[in-house]
Amino acid sequence: MTVTFPDIEAAAERIRGHVVRTPCAFSQRLSTATKTKLWLKAENQQYTSAFKERGALNKLLQLSADERQRGVFAASAGNHAQGVAWHAQRLGIPATIVMPIGTPFVKVEKTRGYGAEVVMEGHSYDEASVIAQNLCAEKGGVYVHPFNDEQVLTGQGTLVMEMLEDVPELDVILVPIGGGGLIAGAAIAAKAMKPWIKIIGVEAAMFPSFTARRRGMPIPMGGATIAEGIAVKEVGDISFNLANPLVDDVLIIDEADFEHAIAALANIEKTVTEGAGAAGLAAVMRYPERFEGLNVGLILCGGNIDLRLLASVLQRELVREKRLVTYRILGDDRPGMLSRMADVISRMGGNIVDVAHNRLVLDVPAKGAEFDIMVETQGPRHAFEISEALRSTGYALRMD
Repeated sequence: MTVTFPDIEAAAERIRGHVVRTPCAFSQRLSTATKTKLWLKAENQQYTSAFKERGALNKLLQLSADERQRGVFAASAGNHAQGVAWHAQRLGIPATIVMPIGTPFVKVEKTRGYGAEVVMEGHSYDEASVIAQNLCAEKGGVYVHPFNDEQVLTGQGTLVMEMLEDVPELDVILVPIGGGGLIAGAAIAAKAMKPWIKIIGVEAAMFPSFTARRRGMPIPMGGATIAEGIAVKEVGDISFNLANPLVDDVLIIDEADFEHAIAALANIEKTVTEGAGAAGLAAVMRYPERFEGLNVGLILCGGNIDLRLLASVLQRELVREKRLVTYRILGDDRPGMLSRMADVISRMGGNIVDVAHNRLVLDVPAKGAEFDIMVETQGPRHAFEISEALRSTGYALRMD
């Protein structure tokens, strides 16, 4: 078992012209905000909006004519599925993809749109993987593993090769970790091109599979993470053995960190990423002292986020920043009450977004009512000024 830098160079030549050579651009505003020099590798600009098609294509191009005729099988929460489906369709190879129940709708529909047969089975990637491998054995096909495959992870390594060709001054590259395929290929390429560069992995707190394997100890895993693309309970044997000696450190981040980074990329860079795609920025924002003053490469590895989820993340960020505030007011249930509160908010420059008027809350007097008024503000100071103005009316108020 071995993958070398010449293997990655050969893969780069093999897939050249069939995948996008995505830009690795400097972000002035994010760099200023984090006191670093951040470079963003925009793999969310691939045709399938994710880096996974690099490894999938590298694998498919090396199949024999007989293997192509028998078809390929894979299991994926979305991005690997789309990469396999898209390039299998281009090459005329039948593809069957098993996707876990609960996979974001946008990823399921895109996979079907690329011509693959989609089977919705299993409640996690691990369950879907077992089902897909069984189907593959029954049908006599070729299984395309998303990360525990030398040809696949070799293809993923082309991504970092491009980064260092475009930005050779990088001091560190942050790599999202799920099953370990990306960080294995990335580490091999990076250390060959620049031996002193730091490769740091980023894992979701709910699924720290690489960290668990590295420490040799069981760590509880599972949960509904926004970073479903890296929600893998067991890192691959091949990918771990290749990556482990080369990875300098692994950082673990929480769900709120993912949300914060997704919102920052949308608001500041005007680019859409899924949870895993925002992992690198999330780590920099969570541990800024680790990267201050360094040239840091971030991989925006995917942009396939459900629009409803994206809208929720952006609204939740507005709540965190006190730009969307709910004022709960206990008052008399009589004509003109709501009008007076609205007048106060209007005079203070707030914008009312929503109003809930509840008369049936038992801890409110029978002649009273509870008002939940959601207001758009300019920030924490403005929100506080509105709350003080409302309190001056003499009614009890709580700000959420």
